[in-house]
Amino acid sequence: MGRRPLVAGNWKMNGSRAASKALLAAVRQGIGADVKTEVAVCPPFLYIPLAMEVLMGSPVVWGGQNLDPHTTGAYTGEIAGLMLKDFACTYAIVGHSERRALFSERDAVVAEKYSAAQSAGLIPILCVGETLAEREAGQTEMVVARQLDAVLAKSGVESLVKAVIAYEPVWAIGTGKTATPQQAQDVHAFIRTRLGGLDYTVAAGVRILYGGSVKGSNAGELFDRPDIDGGLIGGASLQAEEFLSIVRAADR
Repeated sequence: MGRRPLVAGNWKMNGSRAASKALLAAVRQGIGADVKTEVAVCPPFLYIPLAMEVLMGSPVVWGGQNLDPHTTGAYTGEIAGLMLKDFACTYAIVGHSERRALFSERDAVVAEKYSAAQSAGLIPILCVGETLAEREAGQTEMVVARQLDAVLAKSGVESLVKAVIAYEPVWAIGTGKTATPQQAQDVHAFIRTRLGGLDYTVAAGVRILYGGSVKGSNAGELFDRPDIDGGLIGGASLQAEEFLSIVRAADR
């Protein structure tokens, strides 16, 4: 059996209670019971209970955009993995480029969060990717390998049986630029080949999503590539019809 595609929406810090409820309802209505693609949404923390309320019983699952590596304690303003699990979350995004760049999350912290997510019974969506400067310097593979290796050193390659990887070229997030399907495929193939050197079965089974200005208009061509198993969708996940068109592209 092949890898089941996954399309996950990362809402980032967007929305209101009313707008979120309307978006969740539209996504639920647009996803039929016969959908082959797995569909997930990751709202801001405050709207996760709303996601549970609206989506429970539908094929759509939900998750958090981040989590703290600790299980409990004096960490004002933070959210633990078990709290996400308490609201029936399936996924937790870890290592998103915005967390790495804007909040100075180093590889070791990302590895801790990945481990914490799994300990709480969540499936981490591990984000890796290079900046424009790193790509232009020919460092794409080195950067992605370093980011992966931090997680593998802590949790082992076998942990990827219960994880998802998302390749997000930082230069193509929110910029309107998109890696060409071949550029994306090349990095996805590099990731899978590198993991295959450690465990072929794990590498063959792990889902690797593309995240970088995916839209309904380019999703099909991206998802046609052999090592691209879906998308981590940013801005387009805030518009129900656009998000649903991406799901349809993955469902072909």
